[in-house]
Amino acid sequence: MSEPTPKGKATDRPGVVLREHVFDGIEEYDQKLPNWWLFTLYIMIVFFVIYWFLYYQVGMFASDAERIDAKIAVIDQKRDAQLQEMLATLDDKSLWEMSRDSARVEAGHAIFAGKCVACHGEDLSGYNAEGGKLAGQPLNDTEWLYGGNPMDVFNTISNGSPNLLSGMIPWKNMMSPADVAKVTAFVMSHHKEGEEWTKGTPTAPVAAPAEAAAPAAAPAEPPKP
Repeated sequence: MSEPTPKGKATDRPGVVLREHVFDGIEEYDQKLPNWWLFTLYIMIVFFVIYWFLYYQVGMFASDAERIDAKIAVIDQKRDAQLQEMLATLDDKSLWEMSRDSARVEAGHAIFAGKCVACHGEDLSGYNAEGGKLAGQPLNDTEWLYGGNPMDVFNTISNGSPNLLSGMIPWKNMMSPADVAKVTAFVMSHHKEGEEWTKGTPTAPVAAPAEAAAPAAAPAEPPKP
């Protein structure tokens, strides 16, 4: 039995057929797609149908949000384990020792410069270079709102101030316990072990002076007769 003759215009290449139409001198091939291409297409269609059924109907696979939540939960568990492990060996004495370790103090300074300077100032005074009062409290004096012992400072940095609406946010979700300890060491390097401290009161940022009111406009002159 002879093979069917393909429709279209034959070419000088065996098995290559062109369609009859021509648009602006452009001709179109009339060829059958390769089997490997067709098999790939059919396999992907079957894969899509199976995956759609298992994902949307059966719920076999986790969504992107669920995978992210699971990874965040693992990170939180590791951070909590690190915190508990560090707190088991951390006390005022060890933090005072860290405050005398120049390498750890410098590491804490770098963290402080990136995260804390905006509220507490470069010199820990609570003021910026121009003398303006910042939102944070001074950290270089002997007045402390929530305790001036090293562990008090460590816990305040980790958990934030009791009043989160007007005080410092907790940093334990953004800094590891080791980094919190380094920042504590940097802050305590500005103090002396055994110094007495007093409980301070919050100081609010100085309000900017109100702009002078514009002078009242002069009354319009009555129209001339």
